[in-house]
Formats: sequence, C-alpha cells, structure tokens
Amino acid sequence: MLTWSASAALAVAGVLAFAAVGKLRDLDRFADAVAGYRILPDRLVPAGARAVVGAELLGAVLLVVPPTRILGSALATVLFSAFLIGMGSVLRRGMRVSCGCLQTSERVGAGSLTRTGLLLVLAVFAGFGAHVPFASVQLLGSAILAGIVFGVAALVSRLDVHPSAPVVGMRFEIGTDVSAFADGGDRVLFAYISPVCGACRVMLPEFRAVAGRVPVVLVSSGEVGEVRGYLATQGVDLPLVTGPDVFEVNGVPGPPYAVLTDASGVVLAHRGADRSEKLAALLGDVGL
Repeated sequence: MLTWSASAALAVAGVLAFAAVGKLRDLDRFADAVAGYRILPDRLVPAGARAVVGAELLGAVLLVVPPTRILGSALATVLFSAFLIGMGSVLRRGMRVSCGCLQTSERVGAGSLTRTGLLLVLAVFAGFGAHVPFASVQLLGSAILAGIVFGVAALVSRLDVHPSAPVVGMRFEIGTDVSAFADGGDRVLFAYISPVCGACRVMLPEFRAVAGRVPVVLVSSGEVGEVRGYLATQGVDLPLVTGPDVFEVNGVPGPPYAVLTDASGVVLAHRGADRSEKLAALLGDVGL
C-alpha cells in the first residue's frame, strides 16, 4: 500500500506545479482572486499571492525529491488546509468569488472544495511512505490518482445545487421591465459584479467602456448601499440592480458574468467575463 504513497507524491507535485505555473502567467489575476476572499488586508494581497505561488513550487520540488518528500508532504498539507479554510470562509459568508485554484475562472463551490479535500488526503498519504523509492510505474499510479481526484470533483460540481449557466432564449428575470434599460435600443448588457470579487474590479472599466455601444446594467446580490459605495470608489456610475437571488433566478454561476438580452428581456448570449477578451467575444457573437 505504501508504494502508492510515491504515486500520491507525484500526483500532488504535478497539481502544485501546474497550478503555480498558471498563476505565474497572470500573477495580477491571481492576486485579484486572493483579494476577492477578503481575508488579507489589501496591502498584503500581492505578497500573499506571491507566497502561495512560491510555496506551491517549493512543495512540488520537495515532493519529487525522495529525501525531502516528507517536507513536501507537510508543506502541501498546510497549503491545502489553508485553501480549504479560505473556501469555507467564503461560503460561510455567502460570497461568490473566483477560486483562483488552477488556470480557470471557477468559482468557489462544492467542486473546488471536493478537489482540495481529496488533494489534502493525498498530500498526507504521500508522507507515510517517504522511504519508498520512485519507480516508473508510479507515474501511471499518479495519473490514476489525479484522474480520480479531478473526476470526483467534476461529478460533485455537476451535482451542485447552484445553476451552472443561463439558457439562450430564456426570459431574463431582473424584477423590473428590461425595456426600461434599453434606452430605445434593441440590446441590453447585464454585467454581474460583486464588491468582494477582485476580477470584477478589473472588469468595471471594461463594462463602463462598453456602455458607449450598448446600455449596460450592473447586477449584484449585495446590499444596494454597499454596492453603490463600492462603485463610487471605483469611479463607476452605471444603472444598478440588486437582489439576494439575482444569480440563482437567472442561472448565473458567479461574477464577473455578462448576459446580453434583447429589449424584451430574452437572453441572446452569455459568458463569464473575467477578461476583456471574453467580453469582446460575447459582443462579437451578436455582432456588436
């Protein structure tokens, strides 16, 4: 059984390395994800983001070197435990934020919790057989273990009670007549944001710029005064709709997200909008 611990070490090392490289490619975006958790003070967020990436790279190296595997196991255990605590804090506070886990814009939810929990188990298991040497067959074992982790997490994510996406052709429910926002045009862009979403802060100027081409309405589940105050600090003055269920009723998984409707409120297109390229692609899909 302990021979599988070496496979576990390789699997965890591969995940840590993959995650760290993805974050290094866009460290600012990862820092925004860290800020979205609202755990660290703003001034410590850049240092915290770099510390996480450095720890992931160090953990990966320690795990693949047999004499230091036990140290790598300990470091990975601390990392995944910290990640779980952070995710749990987000969910407990009812926040919808980007996970910042891998090279995706996945929100914190049942899937990310499951994956991180299983990786924590593998990280602990990797330390039990620190004396077991690596063998080529263990590469296959690591692939099997990683496949199980990501497969189970994907299944749990699919079974999550939160809706995964709007449906083109559905009626957009915003609690008021969508035509009131159309300003005589035939399209309205609803941009989902949150004051606790780092990527949303980055995208606010993009949404404001698009308002010159199509009416833009910001949508948030936060309290209206809080959201208005947040927008004022960002220098953004766009129409705002708030409500506790604005995400669930329209099947929006999390901010930042963009939903384009016609003037009657029928969904024409939708897409996660954590990058300007994605927003441009959404508008391009409908010829805007």
